[in-house]
Amino acid sequence: MTDHVNYYLVEETIRYLARNYRNQPSLEEIAGNMHISPFHLQRVFTEWAGISPKKFIQYLTVEALKNELGKTGNLIEAADNVGLSTQSRVYDLFVHLEAVTPGEFKNRGKGMVIEYGLHPTPFGDCFIATTSRGICAMSFTGNEPGKALHELRDQWEWADLRENDAKTGNLIREIFSPQNTRHSFSLLVKGTPFQVRVWEALLKIPFGTVTSYQGIASATGHSKATRAVGTAVASNPVAYLIPCHRVIRNEGIIGNYRWDPCRKSAMIGWERAVREAGRRE
Repeated sequence: MTDHVNYYLVEETIRYLARNYRNQPSLEEIAGNMHISPFHLQRVFTEWAGISPKKFIQYLTVEALKNELGKTGNLIEAADNVGLSTQSRVYDLFVHLEAVTPGEFKNRGKGMVIEYGLHPTPFGDCFIATTSRGICAMSFTGNEPGKALHELRDQWEWADLRENDAKTGNLIREIFSPQNTRHSFSLLVKGTPFQVRVWEALLKIPFGTVTSYQGIASATGHSKATRAVGTAVASNPVAYLIPCHRVIRNEGIIGNYRWDPCRKSAMIGWERAVREAGRRE
């Protein structure tokens, strides 16, 4: 429950800072708008992000993100050349993606058992569903916890869906475990060949960095298909592990995110903070 409570305080703080950062509000002003003490805000936010609220928001300004895009323009190609995926020196997650076959797609999960659960994470409540071949769905639920299960039933109409909080809870703990751990995850996804290529490109964006929709389009060999790439990114069925939150607009603007743009900002800023901390160690 602590993760749940802390994230929503952090989220509201990020929203406030994004609206008012140019006014350089003091910690007292920020805390006053959150209706908590400055000491409590500083402690909770720093425990969550590793840095203060004001330092955190500096990572998310348009200027900072444009500079990041300029530095990381060829990161996907570089990662591909050396066999990197979403792993990094400070936060190692190894993700293998498998697409269902056309026959399996048509069968809509017939004969398949899918186990699911809902759990708190550092970025709010998260719904996760898994099969014997890998995780098939993951999403942040916000105020609509039943929506994710409804979408899962739509996607895998004939599958046997079973709630299993023990199993899915272990998965969530592994996914969001402290840095410097190494975990490997398999994903089973349903999508068109183009969507799958886009999701595979997303897996090559290194932790703590961002790229543009144009960068993803180029990585898939469809440099002029940025609109189609944007649609495929937005259709990502496995939040966080397929890191669509690391894709921003060319102008350095965070842009949309199907699980709330503020959550996307939180993920980008948190990953950059973790990356910078790792560089100093």
